[in-house]
Amino acid sequence: QVQLVESGGGLVQAGGSLRLSCAASRSAFTFNTMGWYRQAPGKQRELVAIITSGGSTNYGDSVKGRFTISRDNAKNTVYLQMNSLKPEDTAVYYCNARSVRDYWGQGTQVTVSS
Repeated sequence: QVQLVESGGGLVQAGGSLRLSCAASRSAFTFNTMGWYRQAPGKQRELVAIITSGGSTNYGDSVKGRFTISRDNAKNTVYLQMNSLKPEDTAVYYCNARSVRDYWGQGTQVTVSS
């Protein structure tokens, strides 16, 4: 059973920064992609950013140029650096790891105040 442990959420003012971390319980190389999705109240879960085992990245349109995803394979950890945060970034952020199936973390709350 794979476990994904997230950390780094919290409350920040608009324009501020946060960094999320997600540590996997097995080698990151066993996943095709790792990444982040988010879900705001009353909205569907949406892609934030993903990174492949080869290091290629893909971002949701609303975060391009502000968020950066990276991974440390030695630590089986993926990071999400979030800069220039906006109130509309407020959501629960979920770590995802994908191989033959999807694995999800428990979610971490990010709240951006105006």
